[in-house]
Amino acid sequence: MPWEKSFNEDLALEKAMTVFWEVGYEPASITNLLNDMELNRGSFYNTFGSKQALFEKALEKYDHEYRQSMLAQLEALDSPRQAIDNFFDIIVDRTIADQQHKGCFLFNTATVIATHNETVNKIVSNGVREIEGFIRRCIEVGQARHEISANLQPEPTAKMLLSLIVAIRILGRGIFEEAALHTIANQGKQMIRP
Repeated sequence: MPWEKSFNEDLALEKAMTVFWEVGYEPASITNLLNDMELNRGSFYNTFGSKQALFEKALEKYDHEYRQSMLAQLEALDSPRQAIDNFFDIIVDRTIADQQHKGCFLFNTATVIATHNETVNKIVSNGVREIEGFIRRCIEVGQARHEISANLQPEPTAKMLLSLIVAIRILGRGIFEEAALHTIANQGKQMIRP
């Protein structure tokens, strides 16, 4: 008789994502993961294969549910400048609401990228490039519509705004208070004004 799952795989993956997001890859032990996911070893290995494979799936899940869905909502806005402004507002709001100071799972992983394999590096690199590309497109369209300063170079400005977003998520993990996070966001918003 074939092996049948007696648990919700997506819920187990959600719980694993939370563990990795809170502590990172290395500190997350198999025992911690099994306890939080409420799985036995057999179910864990039959379903996910390994801790590494689980981490990759968890990071992809985070990337899809948080980054990709947020960018899709922002892309739907008619105003490129408003999209960038909203991006900063969302990032600040998420950072302030993050009582556990988890930060952004994608950016957290980027800070230790050298310790990860090619698959993880690709997920992180693609995510960061897509954020930068979104910002660059907003700048280019905003300049054509005279919503964003024509004096800006889209690519370097996109890199600068991305670095401010990363700073908010990293420094907002307990180093900077809410007012400082708003200051960083406001500087980013002012940078693109015509």
